[in-house]
Amino acid sequence: MKRLTAKNIVIYGMLIALNVVLTRVGSIRIGAGGTEVVRIGFGGFPIIFAGILFGPIAGGIVGAIGDIIGMIISPMGAYMPHFTLTAALTGIIPGLIMMNCKDVACRASIKRLLLAIGVGQIVTSIILVPYFMNTLFGVPFGVSLPPRLISQAISIPLYAYATKIILVRIAAALNIS
Repeated sequence: MKRLTAKNIVIYGMLIALNVVLTRVGSIRIGAGGTEVVRIGFGGFPIIFAGILFGPIAGGIVGAIGDIIGMIISPMGAYMPHFTLTAALTGIIPGLIMMNCKDVACRASIKRLLLAIGVGQIVTSIILVPYFMNTLFGVPFGVSLPPRLISQAISIPLYAYATKIILVRIAAALNIS
């Protein structure tokens, strides 16, 4: 994790706010059996971006706090800490994979970004969320898994490309190496 400075805290706060808005307002929700089965949107992007730019601890903090604040502002059922853990892991996993990268050029490598984001999204969105949906709500894997596979096949390359573009520009603007 980068040093905790006032500038970094402000950036984390902006990423948390962006996560909450994109997840709770700017997403398409598909429900089945009285529960949300799939959410299509860019809510995970600020979490992933925090993990890649600032490290796994920052990604986990942005994910967990964003989920908790989002739950307080716009609850979508009872609070389940399982999904807060999943939100934290959404930032932690790409952050861990990108930890060896010490400069922006390495972090902006499309191959590394695809690997980091892909592994993180496969673990969280394709494995953990359907597992928790099945365990907690009885949603069959056959219902929740196919739309998630299609969604992530689109989201992973889109997130990687957007991260590459934004990372290079924001790192130069914020003087982050």
